[in-house]
Amino acid sequence: MSARVPRLDALLQEELSGLIAREVHDPRIGFVTVSKVDVTPDLRHATVWVSLIGQPDERREAMRALGRAMPFLRHRLGELRLKRIPELHLREDETVLRGTRVLHLIEELEAGHADPTALPLDETLPTPAIAARATPEPRPPRQPRRPRRSK
Repeated sequence: MSARVPRLDALLQEELSGLIAREVHDPRIGFVTVSKVDVTPDLRHATVWVSLIGQPDERREAMRALGRAMPFLRHRLGELRLKRIPELHLREDETVLRGTRVLHLIEELEAGHADPTALPLDETLPTPAIAARATPEPRPPRQPRRPRRSK
């Protein structure tokens, strides 16, 4: 793979961050960070990962407003003089929220305030996958090598 796609990822992330901060004047959009941009190898589509701060309802409204601003942002990216401006697909990056939730749970456990078996019903952390096999299969015994014939 060439270095073109990662360079384009970084360029689009930087440009979109600046455009959202400078040119999108929607009051529903609060503090938004473009955390990552993933461009497909054919350069036709780009997934824009954004991190939002606020309550769930506020984040939902901000995502809606950003989704409506994506055609405008794509048009403004035309100034980059790229051969093809990718179609932008918006996704919410929840890694910061999950990390904060994990840290909060650890702090509660250390302080002894939380019951480790009681989890909220709306918990969004993924359940760890259990390995299908705990032990690897034994290897078959090696066959002894036959000695080489001399010429």
